[in-house]
This record gives sequence, structure tokens and C-alpha cells, in this order.
Amino acid sequence: MGSRRHARIAAFQALYAWEESHTDMEELLGFTWLDRKPDEQALIFASLIIGGTLENIEDIDDQIRLHLKRWSFERLSRVDLSILRTSTYALLYQKDIPYSVTIDEAVEIAKKFGSPESYRFVNGVLDGIRKATLS
Repeated sequence: MGSRRHARIAAFQALYAWEESHTDMEELLGFTWLDRKPDEQALIFASLIIGGTLENIEDIDDQIRLHLKRWSFERLSRVDLSILRTSTYALLYQKDIPYSVTIDEAVEIAKKFGSPESYRFVNGVLDGIRKATLS
């Protein structure tokens, strides 16, 4: 597994912890909660995703809400929501990363950590956001 995948997983887990208990930013970015820390480059990339996502959480959540079909924001599982938030941040603010990489990574993380249907759901929402941001 690549360094950036580790970073994306760490960022997703941090956002999950933040949603669950509103863990403060200093603790999230300390990564003391990780069993196995990724390399330094991955930690820097994860920190960028976490900080950027939380800094832009309202815009990110608005984009997610706009692209939910027959599903309310409040019904999202915390796992799916955390994956969607980190990936939506990447789609909206990390323009140097190809959207296909962002979506593929989110799908793989959803397969590993989400419910059996999470990856399809995550893919659909992110594809909608991608289409809207490209037009």
C-alpha cells in the first residue's frame, strides 16, 4: 500500500474521530491515536487533508448534501461521511490530484472500512460532485 493511501486512511480515521467525539485538531494532527504511524510524507499529506477538510467543512458538507439522491445527510454512516468529506475536499481543493485517483482511493477505503454497499454509494456521490465541479 502506498504512502498516500496510508495518508488518506489516516485522514479518514481522523475525520471519523472528529465526528464521533469532536477531538481537537492538535490531538488529531498528533496522530498518537494511530496504532502504526505512516512515514513522514504520509503524515504531512494526511495533515493537509485533515486541516483542509475541517477548515472547509461547511462547503464540503453542502456539496455532499447537494449530491445525495434519495438519502438524507443525517442518515449517512460516520464511516461513509468521513470518506466523503476527505474525498470531497480533494475534489474541490486539491486540483493537482486527478479526480479519478481521488474517487478510486475513496472506493478502496470504503470497501475496506464501510458496509458492503458503501463503495457504490461513495462512488456515486463523488462522481456527482466531480461532474458538477467540472462543468
